[in-house]
Amino acid sequence: MKVLTANRLIDGEAVWYSADGWRETLEGAEIAADKDGEARLEAIGAAAFAADQVLDVAIIDVALIDGAIVPTRLRERIRAAGPTNRNDLGKQARPHAVQAA
Repeated sequence: MKVLTANRLIDGEAVWYSADGWRETLEGAEIAADKDGEARLEAIGAAAFAADQVLDVAIIDVALIDGAIVPTRLRERIRAAGPTNRNDLGKQARPHAVQAA
């Protein structure tokens, strides 16, 4: 399983693509379960990059754990949660944030 991630160009915020567009949390991200879905997400990422909406576009591996989308690589779990040295900053400081890391 894979999802599309990038950084929003206007402020550098890590974002993930969902059916509603780009969102700041991994929760609700659109999951590609096969090569066709992955190709679709790649096309969406390329179009958003070309439109100067996002940069550093990537397709990343994820797993579903207890219904939550969890990146398989540590780097991506950190991007989803926020800085590792301060729990009061980043996405993990938001009251509604799902802990990805």
